[in-house]
Amino acid sequence: MPTYDYSCAQCGKTIEVFQSIKAPHLKTCPKDACAKKKWGKGKVKRQLGTGAGIIFKGGGFYETDYRSESYKSGEKRAADAVKKATEKKSDSKKKSSDTKKTKPSKPKKT
Repeated sequence: MPTYDYSCAQCGKTIEVFQSIKAPHLKTCPKDACAKKKWGKGKVKRQLGTGAGIIFKGGGFYETDYRSESYKSGEKRAADAVKKATEKKSDSKKKSSDTKKTKPSKPKKT
């Protein structure tokens, strides 16, 4: 259940109310939270809140989003090693294909 911020137009106090999403918002300043000695029943206005971020953990969600820093650095090193190995293979293939292209084959005369 979220916490909502309300500000009273009469007493000027800002209060936080813990209530359900389905519950109707407050219309008047609660008696126990009012800043005035005599309860004035001031109109309240719900303020826009930033809320809190929701973190989903468990099966069915992106489990890699919440990995530790050591795991992330290990994965990065492994990915870099694979990238270097792939580059070496492609470089060696280019060199061997280049040498084949530079030597034109001549048919034997009989």
